[in-house]
Amino acid sequence: QVQLMESGGGSVQAGGSLRLSCAVSGSTPNQYYMGWFRQAPGKEREGVASIWIGGGKIYYADSVKGRFTISQDNAKNTVYLLMNSLKPEDTATYYCAADLKTPIMTAIQALRTTLYDYWGKGTLVTICS
Repeated sequence: QVQLMESGGGSVQAGGSLRLSCAVSGSTPNQYYMGWFRQAPGKEREGVASIWIGGGKIYYADSVKGRFTISQDNAKNTVYLLMNSLKPEDTATYYCAADLKTPIMTAIQALRTTLYDYWGKGTLVTICS
């Protein structure tokens, strides 16, 4: 069983930065996918960024390209989401998720909720204008 715990959310001014962390505990294979998703009130959950742990592929939603960076620290079993140049429309609850079973994902699949089996409880990010 895998457990995920997000941290690092908060309230910042537009143009500011935040770094979210997702601590991964439990047994994981050598290669698997981790994703960051977000859900704003009244909207569907959407993919923000994904990283193929052990494989090196990284994918971003168009809305965050050039502003957000996903990374991993294997020693700490942690995946990060560095968010720069934040905008009010980035306000949402951010979730990390893991898919341990899919060997290869396309860019579209990597940013969809469908294949991800394990989810954290989320961390709220509020951007003030």
